[in-house]
Parts: sequence; structure tokens; C-alpha cells
Amino acid sequence: MGIYLNPDNIDFQMALNSEIYVDKSELIKQTNSQIYTEQRFICVSRPRRFGKSMAANMLVAYYSRGCDSKEMFSKYKISSDPTYEKHLNKYNVIHMNMVNFLGESKNIDEMIQFICEDIIDEVIEQYPDLNMPRRKTLLNVLNKAFAQYKIPFIFIIDEWDCVFRELKNDKDSQEKYLDFLRDTLKDQSYVALAYMTGILPIKKYGKHSALNMFTEIAMTNTREYAEFTGFTEAEVQELCEKYNMPFEETKCWYDGYDLKGVSIYNPRSVVMSMTGHDFDSYWTSTETYEALKFYIQMNFDGLREKVIDMIAGEKVSVNTGKFQNDMSTFNSADDVLTLLIHLGYLTYNDGKVWIPNSEVQQEFINSIEDGGWEAVMNAIRSSDELIEATINCNEEKVAKMVEKVHDENASNIGYNNETSLSCIISLAYYSAKKDYIVHRELATGKGFADLVFIPRKTSDKPAMLIELKWDKSADTAIEQIKRKQYTDKISEYTGKIILVGINYDTKSKKHSSIIETQFKVN
Repeated sequence: MGIYLNPDNIDFQMALNSEIYVDKSELIKQTNSQIYTEQRFICVSRPRRFGKSMAANMLVAYYSRGCDSKEMFSKYKISSDPTYEKHLNKYNVIHMNMVNFLGESKNIDEMIQFICEDIIDEVIEQYPDLNMPRRKTLLNVLNKAFAQYKIPFIFIIDEWDCVFRELKNDKDSQEKYLDFLRDTLKDQSYVALAYMTGILPIKKYGKHSALNMFTEIAMTNTREYAEFTGFTEAEVQELCEKYNMPFEETKCWYDGYDLKGVSIYNPRSVVMSMTGHDFDSYWTSTETYEALKFYIQMNFDGLREKVIDMIAGEKVSVNTGKFQNDMSTFNSADDVLTLLIHLGYLTYNDGKVWIPNSEVQQEFINSIEDGGWEAVMNAIRSSDELIEATINCNEEKVAKMVEKVHDENASNIGYNNETSLSCIISLAYYSAKKDYIVHRELATGKGFADLVFIPRKTSDKPAMLIELKWDKSADTAIEQIKRKQYTDKISEYTGKIILVGINYDTKSKKHSSIIETQFKVN
């Protein structure tokens, strides 16, 4: 049993000792299926505090010959899998957290030297009768140990990308580090499995990636690993029942990561919410909003407009394919948005990106409170007043307030097009998210309603349905709501419904509104 070679299972035991532990042991079933195959190289990138280290420690506890973990795993899901005992504590596991090595090194050469020396020392200590090669390089020692003892190695590398985060502008060091990993892992028969975790996907450089043998599991494509990326909806529902917490509000705060159809929640935030019995920004509080502010202030065409659209609740298109998987190479707004996906500030699916939940939404607001975003903040600050005016059927005030938001943000979003009007309305009603579930283009009755506000179970506010028109009239919008029976399909809500028609006249740049009240009876 060593520090790096064949460590014990104490780190995973601490996770099991915690008040909340969600069983993710079926990840082992997935990694078992990749042992000694062409797919045995796995790189999992996900945001900080999303359980990366816990998963790494679990794999160490399961595979390491330095401990006996049969009893530890006996009550978890993996114990019923046919491959469970076949691989349990059968491998030489090398577990490294690269942050530790980088932190004690002066440069990348010294870091690589320390890694090699420490692992070689432990191999010699655990195998004193090893016939040492003449050249005691890490590669030679590992090859010799495998040839002599026929026990394969499994590499568990945590925070593998710290070099790219800490030495973000040092290209030479980055390439040396990638080449070291390639030489140690690629085409080496002693490697039964390599599992790396980090925030960033593998860095691309030159014509080929040095680590192109890895299957990448990223926030832009979680493949078959989606359920292991965070807490699933079923797992959160179970926790809410156990801790007597409202599931709907938990979902609003911490859900929103759409990973190939699997709804994923931020695990740290859910745990803190359940144990503290409240709702707050737990995940974002672990890092200053200045990091997010730095990226969204970058001067790329279209970035500002896309950020405003997302703050308003929109999904925007993004091309993630050109991102260079580092924190310094940015050539477009798409590159910035792709980085924010990997950092957890945005979620992604099917070519669209958006802000996942209320917790992260607040971080965006913190990041734009100053520095040229005043018009957007004015709209956000006045949204409570606009909602109250709408509920009170104050048509003139609603029209004037929407017009003000449109005028002040025209340069940010664009003015004379229907898409911009829709975004303006979403921005103007920003604070509705506190009391409502907001639906865009909701299928209702015989068509699609532009905006539907369904009160949350904890809210006593009436439902609202807003229809937008362009160079027509607000009356026409109200007539469409009634003709197409938009209110009939709002089954989640029974009671008062506010019908709002808003029209924008492109010539006069004036807005008008008609507001009516209906009472829905099932």
C-alpha cells in the first residue's frame, strides 16, 4: 500500500461516511467493460464540485490491490454486477492528483521529474525483488514490473488539466505535459485502464492530439456517462422526500444540465441545500463571479447579444467544434460560450446553449451589475413593478414599461425584428422566474403561445399568458389567444389567468397592450 501506487480506500470511505452519499457505483460496471479494450482510455471533464474526485476515489477503492474493499461495496449497486468480483482489488493502481505535483514544482520539467521519481520509488518499495532495468525511466520500470509480475496497471488521474488552467499561456509546458502522458499511456501493454478527470477536454495542438486514444466524456457530449455526471432527477426526488424539501423549488435552483436527455443536478448544491434545509447559491459561492465576468466581457461580435438573450431566458446557437480546449485561445463568441459550458455556467444540447438554473442565473446578474450593462440591469430591476402592473391590468403602464426596456436595449439586442421583441419581453419580465415556471412557445390549444407563466406551487399569483404582435394590434393578440384556445391546455393551473396582448409598431416605435382577466374552471 502506497501513496500513489496501490493506495488504500480511505478517501472513498470518507464519501461513504458523509450524511448524503448517492450511489454512483454503477460507473464501475461501465469502466469494467472497457478494461483491456481499445476504449480503455477515458477522459471525463465536468465542472468543479460535480463529483469528479469522489468518482476517482471510488475507482481507486475498487481496483487497488492496496486494500480489501469487498465489504465496502457489498451494499451498493455494483455488487450485483457479474463483473464485480472479477476486477475487485486486482490491479496495480496508480492514483495521481496533478494539482499536488504542479503545486510543489517550479516548472513543468520538475513536475514530470517528481511524478516519475515518486512512482518509481513506490514500485521499488512494493516490489523489492524487481529486476530493475538499466535505464530507470518510468516507462522502463512499469514495463519491467508488468513483464515480471503480470499484474496490469490502472491509472486514475485527477485534475489532469490543471496545467492548462494554471499555465494557461505556457504552450511549451502544455505540450511537454501532453507528450509525457502520451508516452506513459499510449500503446503500453501494461495499461489495463486509464481514467482521467478534469474540467477541460483534452487539449488539441498541431495536426493531431497527443492523447487522441482517449474517449472524451465532456459537458458537450457525455455519451453513456450522463447519469454519472451529477445527480439525476430521480435521485434528487428521493433526497427531497427524505429531507422534506420542495422538489419543484430544488429543480428551479439546481437543475438544468441537459445531458443527452438526462436531467442532471448540481450535486454539491443539492447536498448543501438538503443538509442546510434552505436554498442558496452554494456551487457558485466556491468561486468569485469575477471569473465569469472576465469571459462574458470579452470583445467578440455577438457575444454580448447572446449573453443578454440567455439572461432573458433564451437559448442561443453555438458551434462548439472549434474550441481549442484551453483557457487562453479564443477566436469567437462561440469559443467563450463553449468554455462556459465546460465550467458549468451554461448547459448545452443539440447546438443550443442556455443558463441552466436560478443559481447560475444569479451569477450572471452579479457579473453584469456594472461595466456597461446598465440598460439590462435597469430592465431587471423594474421587472417586479411590470409584473405587478400586468396583474393589476394597468395597460398603459405595461406598454410604457415594455417600450422603455425596448428603447434602452435596442442597441444590445436589435430593434426591428420579431425575435428581438420576444427577447425584450422575456427580459422585461425577468423576475417572474421567482414565482412562475416560464414557457416559451408553449403548445396550447390550437397553436403555440408566445409566453406562458404558470405559478409555482408556492406562489399565490395568477397565471399569465402573453401574445406578441408586430405591426398589427394588441386586440389582435387577445383575439388569437381566445380563437386558438390557448388557455384550455394550461392544465397545471386552475384559477385566474391574465391574458396580455402586446403589439409593436415599427414606424412609430410605440408599444400598446390590452389586458384581460379570465377565470379557468376545470
